[in-house]
Amino acid sequence: MNEATYLNNQFIIAMPNLADPNFFHTVTYMCQHNQEGALGIVINRSTGMKLSEIFKQMDIRVTSEEAAEAPIFAGGPVQQDRGFVVHTACGQWDATLPVSDTISLTTSRDVIEAIAVGEGPEHYLVALGYAGWGEGQLEREIKENAWLNSPFGTKVLFDLPINMRWTAAAGQIGIDINQLTMPAGHG
Repeated sequence: MNEATYLNNQFIIAMPNLADPNFFHTVTYMCQHNQEGALGIVINRSTGMKLSEIFKQMDIRVTSEEAAEAPIFAGGPVQQDRGFVVHTACGQWDATLPVSDTISLTTSRDVIEAIAVGEGPEHYLVALGYAGWGEGQLEREIKENAWLNSPFGTKVLFDLPINMRWTAAAGQIGIDINQLTMPAGHG
């Protein structure tokens, strides 16, 4: 792949035949993809936890009830004890990777503290863990029809109910993912 074909700031959507329990029916927002590998955050798997639990664990003062009730996502199978915040670009945070002009990935405590008091990014998604691929791994999986890529969409990333994100991400490119089937043979 070359720079024009890297999947930064796009979604990769697990094809219906992808049976890996870490990625079955997932949508992953791609934060970094280059010749060395890829890093993404799964955006449609809830941990069942609320952000209030993270605030408590980190001993952070909370004044935003909305933030306290925000869901925590299972961002992927790597470093599940570490927090990742995908958010609209704003502010200066200690550890931020700009993904695009409008979206960033931050891993520092300061963004969580700002969210807790209603002074953080307008839109955000907090995840524990990330999805990672080594050099050439994601490209191989795409060739094996494990993933479908689609453009990034703010609504899918931040607004839709979690259970609608898989079909909505595929729908952005006119595909009803529930209608896709595996080919009968391998060429």
